[in-house]
Amino acid sequence: MVEIKKMCYRYISPHTYNFLAFVFAVEEINNNSELLPNITLGLHIKDSFRYTRKIIESALNILAGQSTIVNFKCNSFRTVAAIIEGFTDEETYGFYNMFQIYHYPQVSYSSQNLYMSDPVQYPYFYRTVPNELHLSIGIGKLLKYFGWKWVSIFSNDDESSMRAIQILKEGIEQNGGCIALHQTFPHQRRIKNFELQKIVRASKKSSTVNIYYFNKNAVFSLDNVLDLQKNVKSGQVFIIIAEVEIIKKNQKHFQISNKFFIFKPYKKVMPNFFKFIREMKPIRLRSDYQAKDWWNVLCDSSCPNHIKRDCNSKVKTEGEGHCFNTHFGSSYSVYNAVYVVAHALHNMIMSGSGNSTTWIRENRELLYSLPWKNGLGEEMYLDENGDLATGYNILNLIFLPNMTLKYEVVGHYNPHAPPGQDFTIDENVIVWESSFTQLKEDLNSDFIHIVDMDTCITCPDDQWSNQKRDACIPKVITFLSFEEPLGIALTSISMFFFLITAVILGIFIYYGNTPIVRANNQQLSYILLISLILCFLCSLLFIGHPEDVTCILRQTTFGITFSIALSSVLAKTITVVTAFQATKPRSKLHKWMGSRVSNSIVLSCSLIQTVLCLVWLCTAPPFAFLNMRSEIGTILIECNEGSVIAFYCVLGYLGFLAGISFIIAFLARNLPDSFNEAKYITFSMLVVCNVWISFIPTYLSTKGKYTVAVEIFAILASSTGLLGCIFIPKCYIILLRPERNNKKDLRKI
Repeated sequence: MVEIKKMCYRYISPHTYNFLAFVFAVEEINNNSELLPNITLGLHIKDSFRYTRKIIESALNILAGQSTIVNFKCNSFRTVAAIIEGFTDEETYGFYNMFQIYHYPQVSYSSQNLYMSDPVQYPYFYRTVPNELHLSIGIGKLLKYFGWKWVSIFSNDDESSMRAIQILKEGIEQNGGCIALHQTFPHQRRIKNFELQKIVRASKKSSTVNIYYFNKNAVFSLDNVLDLQKNVKSGQVFIIIAEVEIIKKNQKHFQISNKFFIFKPYKKVMPNFFKFIREMKPIRLRSDYQAKDWWNVLCDSSCPNHIKRDCNSKVKTEGEGHCFNTHFGSSYSVYNAVYVVAHALHNMIMSGSGNSTTWIRENRELLYSLPWKNGLGEEMYLDENGDLATGYNILNLIFLPNMTLKYEVVGHYNPHAPPGQDFTIDENVIVWESSFTQLKEDLNSDFIHIVDMDTCITCPDDQWSNQKRDACIPKVITFLSFEEPLGIALTSISMFFFLITAVILGIFIYYGNTPIVRANNQQLSYILLISLILCFLCSLLFIGHPEDVTCILRQTTFGITFSIALSSVLAKTITVVTAFQATKPRSKLHKWMGSRVSNSIVLSCSLIQTVLCLVWLCTAPPFAFLNMRSEIGTILIECNEGSVIAFYCVLGYLGFLAGISFIIAFLARNLPDSFNEAKYITFSMLVVCNVWISFIPTYLSTKGKYTVAVEIFAILASSTGLLGCIFIPKCYIILLRPERNNKKDLRKI
């Protein structure tokens, strides 16, 4: 009786070669009398279109026995032997976590996720490609071999790639190299055009090597490669992990420089596989609406002989796609994945493990047994992590004089080889770009060494590299100075309002005996004007070369001075409310109407702020700080606030005073008679509150000297708000409408 074993594979139209390699391997094994005798392998094929929902739905259908089996008639109740998949790193990880409860071996022919090389945590996971750890180490060995130390890296932002890049960076730095930049891009979608332009701009700044660490399971088109190379300077090397799609029919339109090294998992040409494609009856799935066109392309008379089908077709197709392409997907890894499962099943049966495909621990260990051979006669085995013991080919993309392109294998990296033999490079077959002309040849060994490549050292913190990146030069020292336009503008504004406030104080002193000045506590008006004068002068402390003394005086002087101003406003507001209540019959508030009460409010409120500032100075005072990392190529001299908590406590207390004043003034804004100043205080506090609420997010989002400018603007705006809302209306009456400066008219204002 023929027993049917089933394996799962996901089919996507652009990856038809993978699908065909799967079918080819199954038929080759079924025709092999030594491997699985009297056993016929069957297969389930499901297309997921890269939708997670479809992946899960397809897997469940297969496991439940509700799947279509191509070219085979089999009993749907038979147990699934293994799941072979070509998911991305993240999809493989998610799929395993969801379906590990079924204990089916999951064999990946594409995922290089380095986190899954753990037989304890992932006992049912295997793969026929090396894991990503070996890829990063191999790239590091290539850099070390040629002495390339100035490197730019562009990578996806998925977890496995980021970890591999971290390992690569650590290896580069240990070998004395340095990373010019590392730029990441979203991994869940194709790189957009503006992102590609970002890569180009960044590549122009690099000296030696650009590493493109993305598209592990995809290909670069020749158009993309051409765009990259024509926008960067000569003398650069590109290391990529995605194959370049060479379409032989039209490649004469391209002029690719010989500067590309490509790391790809080891693979071998399978002549019988191409013969199988040429001679087989076309296979297509129900949902594969493009299959007919795909097969017709192979009938084109201009299609290369190794892949061309004899279809007796008179139809001329646009044979510019897969017919002329040298990229056959992951077909070799798919082929090996089928053989992995077939040999494991064979060993289970031969070892007497039973007529069952239940993967108990003993059965799983069969996958780590003696080496086995695939249909090409290659001897292979899985290592202790469940990874195929294989490595990477290092390819050189060569642009030939006849204007055609080809790949040349110039080296290998096999982490499973003995030490000293794991990394090999044949420099004689490398074709370099014409700009790499300075070669030093050792006549005794015929050994070629490139001596015109850049090396790099790390510049001190107070220096950075020049434009040619061949020397360290001092960074530009910057701070908000009095001489630059921004400093001049802020200084001018500060001095202008300082003079305006001083003039208003003089006016109030000169007209001190008039009703409008004496109303609402004359002394408080003087205290408020003097504190505003000091606030405008305080803003000048923020401009100029920061020193420890000025850093201390900046925040504390302004904090105390502005708290006096807000305390004066609060005392004025309370005075208005108290005075109105005192006019009521039998009121006991007459004794609270003196200047002593209002002065006490100012003193006590400002004293609290003074204590906060003293605590700040005693615990973690502000200090001058050389910020060498805020802006590229500059040293920013700025004030470090010392204690951020103390800084925000001082600002928070000012906000508290402003808020209390606003609430009381708002409630008292419609009081009758001469107590109408509450209306102006309400507007002034509204301005102050809006300014400082806007200040915090703006302060946190700016950098460098513009952070200082934001705080100066907040000081000037809030001080000007107090000055304009409270005193300008009174100055208008004093100077322009003196006839209204009397008790009778004052009640109507």
